[in-house]
Amino acid sequence: MQYRKHQKNKAFLHLLTMPFIWAPLPFAMALDLVLAIYQWIAFPIYGLEKVKRSEYILIMDRQKLSYLKPLEKLGCMYCGYMNGLFVYLKEIAGRTEKYWCGIMHQKMPGFKTDPHQVKEKFARFDDRADFYKKYPYR
Repeated sequence: MQYRKHQKNKAFLHLLTMPFIWAPLPFAMALDLVLAIYQWIAFPIYGLEKVKRSEYILIMDRQKLSYLKPLEKLGCMYCGYMNGLFVYLKEIAGRTEKYWCGIMHQKMPGFKTDPHQVKEKFARFDDRADFYKKYPYR
């Protein structure tokens, strides 16, 4: 809650940014619904285990803290939802990527390798033998 250190000299600027913080909420909620439908339809076809939404999004507990102001509690709920949603999205996307394209990206300066590609043992970039070893045709 770094903003509390700057309340007096940035209060007006903070108010100006509020619409930009809150504007994505309806789109995020629509994304949440689309992710649920996507998993419901596609994951059984792919044979993938569904990602449990409750392990990512329903962990919103900071709004229960009595020492926060009501608007701070609302903000904490929003951040808990939005950050949880994107971690949930990341997990769904990672499982989808593993199913459809389990090849690591080319190593480039400044590019960060996604940890799930390493954990899930994606085939190395431009390594034909590794690719066919991990993904033989049946």
